[in-house]
Amino acid sequence: MEKVIAIIDLKSFYASCECACRHLDIFKTPLVCVDPYRSENSVVMSVTPFLKEKYGCSNVCRKKDLPNVPGMIFAVPRMSYYLTLSCKVVSIFLDFVSEEDLHVYSVDESFLNIGPYLKMYRCTAEELVAKIQKTIWDKLGLLATAGIGPNMFLAKAALDNEGKKKAPYIAHWDYEDVPTKLWKIKPITKVWSISDGTSNHLARIGIRSIKELALAPIDLLRKEFGIMGDQLKDLANGIDESDIQDKYVPQNTSLSCGQTLIRGYFPDEALLLLREMNDELSQRLREQDALAGKVSVYAGYEDGTAFNKSWTLPYKTDDTDTLYEAIEDMFLACTNNVRIRGLGISYGSFGKADSVQLSLFEDQEDQIEHSKLSDALDSIHRMFGDNSVLRASALLKNSTAMRRNEQIGGHRR
Repeated sequence: MEKVIAIIDLKSFYASCECACRHLDIFKTPLVCVDPYRSENSVVMSVTPFLKEKYGCSNVCRKKDLPNVPGMIFAVPRMSYYLTLSCKVVSIFLDFVSEEDLHVYSVDESFLNIGPYLKMYRCTAEELVAKIQKTIWDKLGLLATAGIGPNMFLAKAALDNEGKKKAPYIAHWDYEDVPTKLWKIKPITKVWSISDGTSNHLARIGIRSIKELALAPIDLLRKEFGIMGDQLKDLANGIDESDIQDKYVPQNTSLSCGQTLIRGYFPDEALLLLREMNDELSQRLREQDALAGKVSVYAGYEDGTAFNKSWTLPYKTDDTDTLYEAIEDMFLACTNNVRIRGLGISYGSFGKADSVQLSLFEDQEDQIEHSKLSDALDSIHRMFGDNSVLRASALLKNSTAMRRNEQIGGHRR
C-alpha cells in the first residue's frame, strides 16, 4: 500500500493544557507555563500563541525575559497532568491506527502511518487527519497541527514550515513540492535534522541553501561528511527511507540523573547531592534487573568550566554504596574549589542481575544482608512513594532529595 505519513503536533502543548483546564482561548490568553515562585532564571516551559504572535515571546527563554503583559497568567507546571493528557492523545491515535503504525516522537508529537487506513475510512489523508484533530479537540480541548507526506521527513518539513502556521493547521507536501517548498526554506537550519554545526560545515564548502545541497556533487558530500553526505543529499531531495515500524533499539544504553542547582554549591556540599542522586539512580538500576559496570560523574562550575569523568568498576554491581564510593572518589579527585551549579551522574556497561559477583574483601553475609535491605527499601518506595523512607541527611538545609522526589523532569508533578 502507498505509504502516507502524518505527524501530529499539539500546539504550545503545556500552555494549551493549562488553557484547556481553565476553558481559555490560547489565541486570546496571555498565559505562560512557569513557576512564579522560583528564581527569575527559571526556564519557561511554554507560552500561548497569543504571547508568541502579539509580543514575540519564545518558548526558549527564561522568566526574566518575559515581557510585562497586562493580565499575564503564570501557570505552575504540572508534569503529571501534562503526561496524562499526552497519554490520552496517544490513546486517540490508537483508535485510528494500530500500534505498529504509530511512533511517539515526543510528549507532544507523534508520527502515524495512515496510508493503509485510507481505504477503510474511505477518505483522503487530509480528511482522516482532520478527523483525528477534531477528536482531540472535542475530547481534550487541545489544538493539533499536522504535516502529511510520503515519508517522515517531508511530513515533518510540512508541519514545521506550513502546518503550524494557520488554520486548518494541515499541510500536505509530496515529492513535486520539493523544488517549490522544501528548497525555499531559509535558513538551512530550519530543516529538521540540519544542526548549526552541519550548516557551518556546509557553508565552508559553499553550500548555503537546501537547493544547493540537493544539487551538490555526491563525491564532495561523501568526502566532507562520509556516509552522512548521502543522507544529507537524500533529505534535500525529499527522500527518506526510514520506516515507522522499524523501532530503534540503542546498542549502548545508560541510566543518568542530573540537576541544575539554584545556587552555587561548594564541593563538600555537593557530595550530599551526589549521594542522593546515586540513591535514586541505583534504585532505577535494580528496577531494571541490571548491574552497572561503569559510572560517570559530571560537574559544571559557576565560571563556565566543567569536568566529566568515567570509571570502569572491577565488577558489575547494583549496590548503592559501591556505586557511590566510585562516584565520590572520582569527584574528589577532579573537583576544585569553584562553586558548582550543575551535577550529573550516570551508569553504563550493563549486565544482567541473574548472578552477583561478591567481593573477596567484604564479609559474604554482610553483602547478602545489604542486598536484602536495598530490596526492602525499593519495595517501600514503590508502595508508598520515594519520600516514605529517606536518609536523615534529607532534613539538612542543603538537601534537595524531598523536593526532587516531588518533581518530574525538574518540574512539579
